[in-house]
Amino acid sequence: MRKSRFRVVIAGGGVAGLETLRALHGLTGGRAELTLVAPQDEFVYGLLGAEEPFEAGPVRRVSLDAAARDAGAAFIAGTVDMVDPTGKALTTLGGDRLPYDALVLAVGAEPKPAVEHATAWDDRSGSESVSGLLRDFEQGHGRSLAVVIPAGPGWPLRGYELALSITHQTKSMGIDLEATVVVQEPSPLWVLGSRTVNALSSELARAEVAVVSASRVQVEVGPPITVVAHPSDSRVEVDRVLALPTLHGRRIRGLPTDVGGFIEVDDHGRVRGLDGLWAAGDGTAFPVKSGGFAAEQADVVAHNIAAAAGADIEPRRFDPVLRPYLAGLPSGGFLEAWLATGDDAGLTTQLPSRRLPLLTYLQRGSAAGSRGDD
Repeated sequence: MRKSRFRVVIAGGGVAGLETLRALHGLTGGRAELTLVAPQDEFVYGLLGAEEPFEAGPVRRVSLDAAARDAGAAFIAGTVDMVDPTGKALTTLGGDRLPYDALVLAVGAEPKPAVEHATAWDDRSGSESVSGLLRDFEQGHGRSLAVVIPAGPGWPLRGYELALSITHQTKSMGIDLEATVVVQEPSPLWVLGSRTVNALSSELARAEVAVVSASRVQVEVGPPITVVAHPSDSRVEVDRVLALPTLHGRRIRGLPTDVGGFIEVDDHGRVRGLDGLWAAGDGTAFPVKSGGFAAEQADVVAHNIAAAAGADIEPRRFDPVLRPYLAGLPSGGFLEAWLATGDDAGLTTQLPSRRLPLLTYLQRGSAAGSRGDD
């Protein structure tokens, strides 16, 4: 006799994993038996301040065990070791074997430095890196900056945002910063459609941020520091260089991936060629990574799984071209609503109410929970 509830295992405790958990809790009406698996025991959510985007703002530390219990789910601390798509079971490094009817892989990706002789930026040390640069500029240690965006899967939107944000901040200090974005081609941004690309170009032009394209970037140690863009051999002399990393997928035994270790999914978030498997977030092969896209992928996955579990829910498709503002939203509607419940004003997760010339807030001067037709 078939079990009474649809078993869903969610692997990953970041934005994509928790958005999936909260969405399924809200959409399935108790039809699903939920289990959250993650190697860490906390979800750490750092907020950007409205007035000073790269100063340390309030930081949320949420127990994943408590998050799971609040969604009526079980929590298992562990790292995914293997998936058996035929037997429909996940195994952790600790030896836990978890059967599933639906498995959601939200395991993220691993950042690795891509440019030598540059200050590295990633999602762990970003605020400290940028705050250090701003202090240097404020103290007169330089007046020019290059932000290098490497080719391949990564956070390209964040690179443009960094250039725009630092330019905005230095101007507010009375400093006339000369900023350049060096982009290694091919850029994945065209997957977002021309509207987003054109809006980004307008923001950069308005802020007087130059853009240089290259197939390969080399940084020559100075002074002055020189960024060389190949094959044109264009040379940009600057006082500081900030470089984003490339991302590499986390390979899991039993799962096919592309050459970069990323999981290929269809527009419903299903892992291609495998029944009962979905994926969302940075670990998927979608080339542009951001919290907003991760959350949207999670919502699409949750709607499709809820429909499979028998809920009266219309399945959805992931379409980044029609929803360009997702490029910058920090998390999804279900997770945002849950994080804000019972918060004091200092911890409520909101975007700034005033419009900043930042890509994150592109055409969006409202609260993060206002997501149109989500």
